[in-house]
Amino acid sequence: MSRTVASALLTWYDQSARDLPWRGFHDAYRTWISEIMLQQTRVETVIPYYNRFLSLFPSLEALAGASEADVLKAWEGLGYYSRARNLRRGAAQVVAEYGGVLPSDPAELLRITGIGPYTAGAIASIAYDLQVPAVDGNVIRVLSRVFGLRDDLSRPDVRRSLDRLAAEQVPRDRPGDYNQALMDLGATVCVPGTPDCGTCPLRMLCDARAAGDAADLPRLPRAKPPRLIPCQVLLLRSGSSLLFRRRTETLLRGLWVFPLWESDLPLSSSDLRRKLRLSLPEPVFRGNARHVFTHQIWEMKIYSAEVNPGLEAPAGWTLIPAADLPRYPIPTAMKGPLALAGTVWPDLF
Repeated sequence: MSRTVASALLTWYDQSARDLPWRGFHDAYRTWISEIMLQQTRVETVIPYYNRFLSLFPSLEALAGASEADVLKAWEGLGYYSRARNLRRGAAQVVAEYGGVLPSDPAELLRITGIGPYTAGAIASIAYDLQVPAVDGNVIRVLSRVFGLRDDLSRPDVRRSLDRLAAEQVPRDRPGDYNQALMDLGATVCVPGTPDCGTCPLRMLCDARAAGDAADLPRLPRAKPPRLIPCQVLLLRSGSSLLFRRRTETLLRGLWVFPLWESDLPLSSSDLRRKLRLSLPEPVFRGNARHVFTHQIWEMKIYSAEVNPGLEAPAGWTLIPAADLPRYPIPTAMKGPLALAGTVWPDLF
């Protein structure tokens, strides 16, 4: 059956492949950048980021030599910023250990920071034409339906069986195109929920279509709902500058944020005296903002306060001139508060 699946998929791919800027190249660096960006992110969102990122860092050596701040700035708004940090660290590792050339062996690729089994398989097959699988969520969904895999894929033994099956399907000829065809099929036809079985090139081979349970596959544990986290956010102005902090926490590490604390209580000047060790006027409530991460949601209450120019920023904080903010990597989570700052102080922007 595997030859039939591969043949049907490649015929469909030749006619229906998406026109994407990272395709048509045997270039491991381009493949690496695109696959990391595509993790948990829609193709339409990735395309402009990919083009801009390559214009800024056209080679692996350029990325390895860039500062973390510059890489995070180029990634700003794309989310999951650990991907950008790991890309930069991985590029430096490749320069130091592999002479600036990404290896073709998946086992060697797995040694590089930020490269997991899926990305290693994608690079090896797409850039180097190796007969190896690249198993992501789209591929899991397609294979589960076509081969009627109805056991819980969170079980290690079941997942190992799926990985073996995926490896068996990869053809010797055009393995990269085959893997990309599977990804395209999962993204455009064999989608989550109700797939478009009527247009699927594998419809006559699909166990789930015949059984009528395609919408129920793959079987995965239900994800936990994201945790709601109430937050206080302070917009503090001194002259033409606003107070920020470069985060050291895992979430949004290396990005610049307004003063922010986890709390569902109103923010007061006594709180600020304790938190910032500054005597400030009573902060004014300005509105709410919300940002959804994968596992948590920030419900932000936003306050403003203003002091005279010349304030010395407390330890761990930085007063950034508003005119300089475009040079700093600021996460999407801060866009709502930043917009409110523009409403409160339109002369700053």
